Amino acid sequence: MTRLIKYAFLMSAAIALTACNETLEDIAPKAERQLPSRVVQTMKAKGMSKTSPVMMRIFKEEGKLEVWKAKQNGRYDVIASYDICKWSGQLGPKFTEGDRQAPEGFYTVRPGQMNPKSSYYLAFNIGFPNAYDQANGRTGKHLMVHGACSSAGCYSMTDEQISEIYAFARDSFKGGQREFQVQAFPFRMTAENMARYRNDPNYDFWKMLKVGYDHFELTKVPPKVDVCGKRYVFNSEPANGGKFSPAASCPPMSQPESLLTAYKQHQAKYDFAFNAALKKQSSSKQSETIAGHSEARLVADWSKRRARGEKVSRLPPNIPSPTAVAEAPEAAPTPAVAATASAYTAEPASRLQTALEAVAGEQQEETTTAATETPAAGTVPSPAPRPNTSPERTASVPAPEAGSQGTSLRRRIQNLFSR
Repeated sequence: MTRLIKYAFLMSAAIALTACNETLEDIAPKAERQLPSRVVQTMKAKGMSKTSPVMMRIFKEEGKLEVWKAKQNGRYDVIASYDICKWSGQLGPKFTEGDRQAPEGFYTVRPGQMNPKSSYYLAFNIGFPNAYDQANGRTGKHLMVHGACSSAGCYSMTDEQISEIYAFARDSFKGGQREFQVQAFPFRMTAENMARYRNDPNYDFWKMLKVGYDHFELTKVPPKVDVCGKRYVFNSEPANGGKFSPAASCPPMSQPESLLTAYKQHQAKYDFAFNAALKKQSSSKQSETIAGHSEARLVADWSKRRARGEKVSRLPPNIPSPTAVAEAPEAAPTPAVAATASAYTAEPASRLQTALEAVAGEQQEETTTAATETPAAGTVPSPAPRPNTSPERTASVPAPEAGSQGTSLRRRIQNLFSR
C-alpha cells in the first residue's frame, strides 16, 4: 500500500512538471543528467560512443578546457571545448598550499575523486599532488575542476559547463574506464609560444611538459606517464627489470622505435620554427629600439635649438623632451614644451603616426603661406627672408622639388627619424 502511495506521488509530480514544459530529467540528480543530444550526435559522427574513454586538456593562457574521447580506432579526438570561467594565480605550476596557484602537469582522476555533492555544484579532484609534485616537495590539496565560477587554486567552470564535463567522465567510468588523464598546460606549446616564454623561470619545467604534449600530438593517445629523478618521463619502459622511482635516478629505459622516429622528425620541424620565431621577435625588438633612439635624437636636437632661440620646425605633438632639456642648461624649456612632455603617453606606433600627421600639417601650412604671400601683378616683391643656412639644417632637409609633394614629404619624414 505504501509503495502504491509513493508511485502515485511520483506520477503526480511528473504530470505537474509536464504542464510547466519540464521533463523528468529536470528533477533527476544533477550528477545523473545526460549529455545534450547535440553532443551525442557529434560523438556518433566521430565514431565515439557515450561510454568510450575520455581525457581532458587545460590551457591557462587561452582559458580553455578540452574534452577528448577515444574513437573506434583507439585514437582520441576533441569532442568539446569550454571557456574556463576562472582560474587563479598566474602561468606556472603550484608550489605550496595557500599560494592560490592552479596546478600544471599530468594528473589522474579515478571514480573516487568524483564529487556529485560538491558545494560548487559538481566537481572532481584532479589528483594534486601527484608523484612528481610530491618528489619535488610541492604541497596542496583539494585542487578541483568544479562549478560555481569561483576559484582559489582550482579550475572553475559555470554550472552548465561542469554538468557536461562531469557527464563525460561519469559515462566513461560506466563504460569500464578506470581512470582518465588531465593534462594542464600554461599555454599551447607551439614553437612561437615557447619562444615568447624562453626567459621565464618556469621554462625548463615547461620544456619537460612539452615532451608529453608532443607525444600526444603525434599519437593522439594519452601518454603513459611515470616519474623518476624528480622528472616526468613519457611512454618509456625501464630496461633490465628496473623500476621507476620518483625521487631516485632514472634507470636505463626504452621507447617504441616508431615513436622515437616520429618524435625526432617532429623535433627537427619544431627547432626550425622555434629559431624562426626567435629571429622574428629579435627583429621586432630591434626595430622598436631603433625607432626609440631616432625619436630621442630628434627630441634632443629640437629642444637644444629651440632653447637657443633658433627658428625650428614644429616638434610632433605629444613628444616629451626632459632629457634634451637637461642637456641644454643655457635656457629652460618654454611652458608649452613642458606641458607637452608631461602629457606624453602614446605608444611607439602612435608616436610615428603623430609625427607623420605633424609633418603633413607643416607642409600644408607652408604651401598655404606661400600662396597668400604671392605679390600682386605689377608690384615688386620684397626680398625673401634669408633661409636658415646652418650646415646641420641644410644637410638634413633638402629643398622641396617642384611638383613632387609626396617625395618631399617622404624625405622630411625620413630626416625627422634619422637624426
